[in-house]
Amino acid sequence: MNRLSKKLDELKKQNKKALVAYLVAGDPDLDSTLDIMHMFVKSGVDVIEVGVPFTDPIAEGPIIQRAHDRAITKKTSLEDIFKLITKFRLKDDETPIVLMGYLNAFIFFRHLIEENKNNSVDSILVVDIPGELNIADYGIKNENINTISLISPTTKADRIKSIANNSSGFIYYVTLRGVTGSSNLNVEEISQNIKEIKKYAKVPTLAGFGIKSIEDAKLLSSHADGIIIGSSIVKMIEDSSDSKEFAKIGEYLSDIKKAIS
Repeated sequence: MNRLSKKLDELKKQNKKALVAYLVAGDPDLDSTLDIMHMFVKSGVDVIEVGVPFTDPIAEGPIIQRAHDRAITKKTSLEDIFKLITKFRLKDDETPIVLMGYLNAFIFFRHLIEENKNNSVDSILVVDIPGELNIADYGIKNENINTISLISPTTKADRIKSIANNSSGFIYYVTLRGVTGSSNLNVEEISQNIKEIKKYAKVPTLAGFGIKSIEDAKLLSSHADGIIIGSSIVKMIEDSSDSKEFAKIGEYLSDIKKAIS
């Protein structure tokens, strides 16, 4: 059982909801990314999702697209990200880390994933592969790394069952139609879809996309096993990229954690 499975199992036993926080590695720079990751943990974040910069991040809205562009301008690669996580692990060997990105980047650096020194990475979420598949289906083999699958409001019922059975780590339920950072959450639809997923899933179901406010977080956490916050954090990083004053992100996450606890 890796860090991610262990953490989610502990939270379930304690009847607590998971808080996952996302950022793009290298935005605004790798040193800042490391500092923000440690701040996430101090603020009550249970799992850190690290975005791997990509030239064509098709699932992302404009906020995260800009973060990818900034990180690419800094020439941030998956090799740099593994070095970053190695530094993070010097102080924190408990917090689970999920890499979220696109298939080409993972295939190009497959040797890093297969080696995964000291099992520093716990899971991978590949945005642009079918949920019924995992990284092993693309020749990337590491039994200690989970593959997280996405299920959206438009996923057909027969596929929900097969994806739920295939996913390891957790199931990422996309709460809306569209890209990251959109709004207009349909709570009734979300509730019904998560209930359907839970009929088949052997792992927790976490909800992400479009969660911005404390009210959003509290509402969705009552249906899912946890929530994933991304665009709102990335926007705060963007707004503070010159000053490097990121304290308000920690305050925001602390409030979110209290709201879902």
